[in-house]
Amino acid sequence: MTAVTRIRTAAVLIPGLLVAVVLLTGCKDVNKPVAATPQGVAAVAEGPHNAYDVLFLQMMIGHQRQGLEMLKLGKDKGVREDVVNLAGAIDVTEAEEVDRMAGWLTGWHEPATGSDDHSSHAAHGGQPATGEEQLAALRSASGADFEMKFLNLLIAHQHNAVEMAQQLKTNGQNTTVKQFAERIELSRTQQIKQMLVLVSG
Repeated sequence: MTAVTRIRTAAVLIPGLLVAVVLLTGCKDVNKPVAATPQGVAAVAEGPHNAYDVLFLQMMIGHQRQGLEMLKLGKDKGVREDVVNLAGAIDVTEAEEVDRMAGWLTGWHEPATGSDDHSSHAAHGGQPATGEEQLAALRSASGADFEMKFLNLLIAHQHNAVEMAQQLKTNGQNTTVKQFAERIELSRTQQIKQMLVLVSG
């Protein structure tokens, strides 16, 4: 065992969904990249849906695509194994989620992307996108400075996802999308907790 907290993934079952959650463990034997592709997520979001379901999925796809750019940097430039493993685990899960959400929208004959003006969605639960200036600073950073910038930026990014998911649970209609929003709220909240530990460590 080691005083440095390591990261692993575990699966948490909620109705109809298998959630990949990053957990802390004291065990040292975690040399392999941590990645678990969620299983059991419906391929088709059957049942009625409303305009907010569509808007949420479009906003979340844009939000997560931006997050994937950050996560790639985390995998490539992270110094601590914990940070690299965390970025890798989230990257695998969110890439699969983007594909799944796009599939649901296609099934509803809706475009996978909406307006690029994130501020126009503020009244609908949309959150400000991470700015290009912030991403540029992240790209140019290195070492411990990079890790601190990466973790703090990703914490804010995932907090925005939690808020968007909470809005969907209130305003959405489709059962599958609501379950998905619950999964996002649960997994991102857990990730934030893990990152706060890494920031303080």
